[in-house]
Parts: sequence; C-alpha cells; structure tokens
Amino acid sequence: MGGINADFLNSKPAAAQDIPLEGPARYINRELSWLAFNWRVLEEADNPAVPLLERVRFLAISATNLDEFFTVRVAGLREMCREGIGRLSKDGLSPAVQLEKINLDVRALMERQQSTWEALLLALSAKGILILGAEAVTQADRQALSRTFIEQVFPILTPIALDPAHPFPFIGSGGFALALQLKRKGDKPKLNALLPVPPQIPRFYRLADGANGEMRFLPLEALLEMFISQLFPGYKLQGRCAFRVLRDSDLEVEDEAEDLVREFETALKRRKRGKVIRMNFSAGAPPDLKNTILRETGVMPDEVIETEGLIGFDDLSELILPARPDLLWPPFTPRVPERVQDNGGDIFAAIRQKDMLLHHPYETFNTVVEFLQQAARDRDVIAIKQTLYRTSRDSPIVAALCEAAEAGKSVTAVVELKARFDEAANIRLSRTLERAGATVVYGFIDWKTHAKISTVVRREGEKLATYTHFGTGNYHPVTANFYTDLSLFTCDKALGRDATKVFNYVSGYAPPEGLEGLAIAPLTLKTTLLDSIEAEIAHAKAGAPAAIWAKMNALIEPDIIDALYSASGAGVRIDLVVRGICGLRPGVAGLSENIRVKSIIGRFLEHSRIACFGNGYGLPSPKAKVYISSADWMGRNLNWRVETLVPIKNKTVHAQIIEQIMAANMADTAQSWVLTGDGQYHRHQGKNLFSCHRFFMENPSLSGRGAAGAKDAPRLTHAPD
Repeated sequence: MGGINADFLNSKPAAAQDIPLEGPARYINRELSWLAFNWRVLEEADNPAVPLLERVRFLAISATNLDEFFTVRVAGLREMCREGIGRLSKDGLSPAVQLEKINLDVRALMERQQSTWEALLLALSAKGILILGAEAVTQADRQALSRTFIEQVFPILTPIALDPAHPFPFIGSGGFALALQLKRKGDKPKLNALLPVPPQIPRFYRLADGANGEMRFLPLEALLEMFISQLFPGYKLQGRCAFRVLRDSDLEVEDEAEDLVREFETALKRRKRGKVIRMNFSAGAPPDLKNTILRETGVMPDEVIETEGLIGFDDLSELILPARPDLLWPPFTPRVPERVQDNGGDIFAAIRQKDMLLHHPYETFNTVVEFLQQAARDRDVIAIKQTLYRTSRDSPIVAALCEAAEAGKSVTAVVELKARFDEAANIRLSRTLERAGATVVYGFIDWKTHAKISTVVRREGEKLATYTHFGTGNYHPVTANFYTDLSLFTCDKALGRDATKVFNYVSGYAPPEGLEGLAIAPLTLKTTLLDSIEAEIAHAKAGAPAAIWAKMNALIEPDIIDALYSASGAGVRIDLVVRGICGLRPGVAGLSENIRVKSIIGRFLEHSRIACFGNGYGLPSPKAKVYISSADWMGRNLNWRVETLVPIKNKTVHAQIIEQIMAANMADTAQSWVLTGDGQYHRHQGKNLFSCHRFFMENPSLSGRGAAGAKDAPRLTHAPD
C-alpha cells in the first residue's frame, strides 16, 4: 500500500511477470481485494491531511467493516471447510487456503489498527482530549465516577459466576465481556466470573475537564475494574481479561416459506445464536480462565486473536465530539437545485421542464423526500410505487407513503426483507405501511430487489403523467449525507412505462416484455453490458475511437472481467473507478494494458454506479452511451438481484455525468489509489492535488442549474488548500 508515485492518467502497462494470461490467476482474489480496501480505509486514519476526529472515525469504520467481513465472508468460508466443500474461488484458491491468507492479512491489519490508535492517542492528547487509565483518576474523579457507576451502570450489569450451578451465559455477536479471577478476603476460596457488558452501556465516560480545559475520558473497562468490589463484595481481583465475540450473521430462509415475514423473524433469532467466528482476547489472559471460556463457547484456537491494547475499535465513534468542530470536517450544507427554486419549490414543475440529475450529498437528498411528500399531498396524484431496500429508522419517506395511503391514494411499497442487517427494521416498516393502507410486496424469495425506483402517477388534464425517480443509492436520508449517489428525475413516458413494468414484475413475477430503454437484472442488465463492451471492440477493430468509462463499488463478475480483457486486447481504452473489491488485474502487458483502475477514499463514501461507452466516438463525447445503475459488477447483482441500468437521454444530464462527474473522478489525485496488476494499491503522491470531493462541494451540477443553464460549466478546479 503506497510507497511509489501512482499517476492514474499517465500510467503505463507493466510486463506480465508471473501473471498468467489464461487460467484463474488472471483474477485477484475477492476476499484479499476486500481486505486491501479496508487497508485503504485505515490509511485515512493515519492521514495528517484529515481532521483528527475524522481520523478516529476512519479507524472505527475500518473496525466495523472488518467485523462485517468476518460475520459474513469468513463465516461462509469456515462453514465450507467444516462441511468439506472444496470449491475453488474464481482465482483458483480453496476455502482453506483463502482462510490462511485472510488470517495473515487480518492479523497484520489489526496490529496496524493498534499502532494507529496509539498514534491517535498522542495526537488527541496534544489537542486536549485525554483517554485515561485508572491510575490517572483523582479522588474527586473517583467520587463522581462512584455516583455514575451506581446510578447508570450497576443496575444494568449482571455478574455471573463460572461454576456448575451457573450455565455459561450466551454472548451475542459483537458482545463484550470481562472475565475475572477473584479471591475471597477471608478463607480465600477462588471464584471465576464473567461480567457481560450490555450494548446499552457507553464505552467511554466523561470526567471533569482538566485544569487547562482538557476533555478527559475513562474507558469502561477501567471503570468496571475500579468498582469491582461493588459487584463482588468481599472479593479481591486476582486476574482479568477482556474479550469480544463475533458470530456467523448470515441468514438462511426456507425456499417454500409460506409467510415470509414470520420466516425472517425466526431466521433473525437463529442468527443471534450463530457460530462463533472470531474471539478477540486481551493479551495476558489467565490461561485457565481463557481455556474455560474457549471450552464453553466451542471456539477453536485459530478463531482467537490476542490483542495488546484496546478491543472493539468500533466504539471509538463515541469520541467523535461535536464540541470540537476544529477537529472535524468543515461544515457543509448540501445545495438545493436552482431549478427547483426557480419553480417555487414545485418539484413536478421542475421535472416537467426537463430531466434533472442530483448528485448527493452535494445536492440535498431532501429533494427526493419532498418529491414524495408533495406527491402525498397533491390532489392530482393518484398512485405511488416505491422500492425500499434500506432507509432510516424514522424515515420521512415511509411517513410520506403512509400519508398518501391514508389520503386514499394507491400506494405500493416493495420492501426488501433480505437487506442484510436491516431485516428487522424492514419488517417493522412494512407493518407500519400496511396499517396505513399501503399494499406491501416482498418481492422474490431467491432474489433481492435492489433497484431504486419511485413512480408517481399524476392526473394532468385528461391524461395521466408518470414522474419517475431512479437512484444509485438507497432511500436513506441519513446515509445520503455522506454517500455519493445519483438521483435522476424524469417524466419520460418510455422510462415511466419501463419502471411500472419492473414493479409489476416484482409483484406479479411475470417477466416484463418490451422494455423501451431500461435494462434490468437478472434478465437483461448483464447482457446489455456485455453487448456494449462487444460494440466497443467492434468500433476498435473498425478503426473508430473506442473507450469505456465506468464507476462502481465492486468488480468481480468473471464474464464482465474477461470481456474487458478482450476489449483491452482489441485496443479499447478502459478507465475504471472501483471503490472497493476489484478482481481485475489492470495494466498487464498482453492481458490488460489498456485498462486503468483507481479507488477513491475520502470524506464521502463513493457509491454511485455509472457506465459510459464511446459508441464509436470515444470519450468524452456527446454521442456516447451513458447509464446510471443500482448494480455493481458482481455476480450477485447481475445474476441474483432485481437491478436497473438506466439510459441517460437528456443532453444536459449526459454532459453532467461525462464532463463533470466522471471527468472529476478521473482527474482526482488527492484521494486516489491506483491498482497495479499484482493486486497492490499505490497512493498518488505530490503537491497541489485535485480533490473531486472538494470540486463537487464548491460547484453546482449542470442539470440543476436552473435559469443559469450549463453555459458556464465549471472547470476541474477548486479553492486552494
């Protein structure tokens, strides 16, 4: 990671070296590529250009990411090994070999997390934020903490003796606990005990500020150790360790489930008791105490990681302090599209004027919310259809749908119960919608409905007009503040008919016929991409300009990768912005010399999916074919999900995507990592680096500019540092 100067726009192909041009080794391993992504996230915690508390946030994100990786991906590989399934990955590795490589990389990653935290502790201290140990607590602190412990912690804790009379307690995934060795002060019998820590208890406790205004915090472990005598009167602490559990969190649902909601509720209960995948112990744990815990939980030695330092970095999010704005990103307020303002806030009038593409979070997601709120209150709106994959807990979108249903409008909501880790929330919102009178559809049992579509049918004179929103991200007002995504608003009749056919497909299972512009997975999206790549190959062979630009979160689908390799061999210039997993080896002579791949990691999480094909004119060109999509180029998205690939017809939106969004992503040097054929990522080095995030924050998008139009389109520049 890092170490050499990486220039994406001027990169040259490398020799093939030991990379075979045929066979499985032409792919990069999916799991190791994901770990490389999390290394890049962690790197931002070490980046001095990032505000200090945001660096703490990046460390917490890297820990949360790693937990999910274990509970889903590593859990699946472990299960394959247990069942004797030796199926090779696309790059030719068995589950056992993948686990071995993952284990080495993860242990190095977790060691780096600890060293990063040690550096951050020093930096925080220098900025007046102190994380103290019990030895630094004053008598005044102790008196205040005693009240805090008795009033806020003691009532929630349940200490449990470890003996035949007390069954070993169940500790859920992500659960944190202290294991204790105690001796009674009189006759000195030993007592082993557990102190499970409920998630409702904060991990850090604020002490009185220091003499110079320092903000002082005490970790929960130190607080518990200070007041252990309150939990075990008459005993003295002899030894202790902390540990944290991760469990298999994948869901299994019966294919023939008659009541999908009830089946998912049962599956969620099973998931809480999934097999232990990883147990993280504090270093120096008393051996007999540790062995007892491993025996009782059924954890194997290779599932244990010992840690010198803090366990559970995801809890560091508690230290992101609004009271220290000087250590956070400068505040940013998303723009309201000028065209909506020109129309007095009437979103339907703005859409009737022409198609409009919003670039979140630079342009407010509230426009999407208001689109549905206006539809709910508009007497001329008669029907609303909406997909819901992930949304916020008190979603204003769900509230608008309920309001519309209660007002007598026809409301159909496609709720995806299989949205990983949001299943329980989606069950709750589906019941809320049903109570309001909406028709709730759960889609396919085997496929997730991942498409982001909303249609509003409005009576206008003697005709019905369909207003459609297509998104690349979820209808989630909270994550929309830091995920980069695209929202296309259109009243194009053909796209409106296509969107309605998709809803009918999900609710009625009959495959749509005669789609006029939209491509959908699992039916036509993949073939549309492959046909588009093949068309570029034909242009290249005919001597015409041939180019592909694409942006996504992940690229691992082997048929797509092989098609891109073929296109490279034919002379097609291919530039890819892939934030996370990438199974393609770029820049390898004889295989992929015309392919460049970069990843952008920064203040905002890149999430939009875009595909541009030169169409015989090269890129950038107003005659190129441009699409936005809900789908990454992965097997699950292209083969086992309902996804959309939306053609961009409007000239201004077309120019906005090619000349502004994609051009800025290609030109970014401040937040970019370039992938080389050996699977390594290298950060761009230098001064006066261009940040696409800052560019988008400082410049309005083309299609939302209103009366100003797109004549004075901003060039790729931003304010200096």
